[in-house]
Amino acid sequence: MTKNTGLKHKCGTLLDRDNVAGYVFILPFIIGLVVFTAIPFFTSLYLAFTKYNVLSDPKWVGLANFKEMFFEDELFWTSFKVTFKFALIQVPVKLTVALLVAMVLARATRVTSFYRAAFYIPSLMGGSVAIALLWKQLFSPKGVINQILGFFGLPDDTAWLGNPKTALGTLIALGVWQFGSSMLIFLAAIKNIPSSYYEAAIVDGAGPVRRFFSITLPLLTPIIFFNLINQVIGAFQAFNSSYLITKGKPLNTTLYYGVHLYNKAFNQFEMGYGSAMAWFMLLIIAFFTALIFRSSSAWVYYESEGR
Repeated sequence: MTKNTGLKHKCGTLLDRDNVAGYVFILPFIIGLVVFTAIPFFTSLYLAFTKYNVLSDPKWVGLANFKEMFFEDELFWTSFKVTFKFALIQVPVKLTVALLVAMVLARATRVTSFYRAAFYIPSLMGGSVAIALLWKQLFSPKGVINQILGFFGLPDDTAWLGNPKTALGTLIALGVWQFGSSMLIFLAAIKNIPSSYYEAAIVDGAGPVRRFFSITLPLLTPIIFFNLINQVIGAFQAFNSSYLITKGKPLNTTLYYGVHLYNKAFNQFEMGYGSAMAWFMLLIIAFFTALIFRSSSAWVYYESEGR
């Protein structure tokens, strides 16, 4: 009896040591989660209802920030419209380009690996300062883009980033160019489609277009759904390209919501107002995400569920 009790005590001690070791290993993550996520999250929620300029203590103002945001700040609605237009155009174009390139690269050749890496490099660089400066130089009045147009006898003096009609499109092109991550996800999904499906379709006389719309596209809808969610969230949070390249100019046609928020919070030191803007954008992103999830039952096909 004593021997069994001692054995149980020893086992319990070892389990306790294992638990302690586990807690020690996850402690840095828990600390980071609390300090850098949870505390800022709830602090910003509180500040959204205050007037706070960093130099003085927050002063509770209730819904005053939201009232100013909706009814007094014209740039708020301007930036929101610009961001919405940016997301509405960039997301479908970017996903379409990523899918088309993935379809081409799905065919194994000697140079396929090289092209995969080449197309993915822009996504790795992301919204870096170097890429922003490169894009700014490419589309300057004397940049490479105008030189190429001039070589073909087309107008070569277009101020792409200085013209209100073309500035936003130039930034959208930068976002579309960084399609590499979505492309790799599509490519992996295409590789996982059983070849027997295509073989059966070929026997039935289905051509490439029919096979794409009847086999490839339906089986890719879960991946399209995943990429769509990620790209929508990323588009509404866009900041770098506008801030680094155009500063929201000309005439606020490239003033992203994130840039306006940054100007209010860190240039004008209206931290309470900036927090209110951040929470409103969180609700907008949540709304569109929920809308996409809600619509998924009508167009997303899950093979395991037979729909």
